[in-house]
Amino acid sequence: MKNIAENNMIRFINITKKKDGIFANFKVKGIKGGTSFSSSISVDLSSVELDISSDNLEKIIEACAREAVKEYKKAEFQFEGLQAI
Repeated sequence: MKNIAENNMIRFINITKKKDGIFANFKVKGIKGGTSFSSSISVDLSSVELDISSDNLEKIIEACAREAVKEYKKAEFQFEGLQAI
């Protein structure tokens, strides 16, 4: 359980404030079907259906993590191709 890559887990990194809003940042590492993957995900706190001013930080981070996993699973990736490189 110590190796994050073997457990396909999402790890909370920090919360940052930018011009666009406040974001919860996560790092995802995992192994699935012999493929190793790593990704960084930023979730806008305003996209999560919580009352940011009254909910505790743990609940906000957990809701953002659920949103990040949901959107990551729905994402469709395309191969850029060697001619584009």
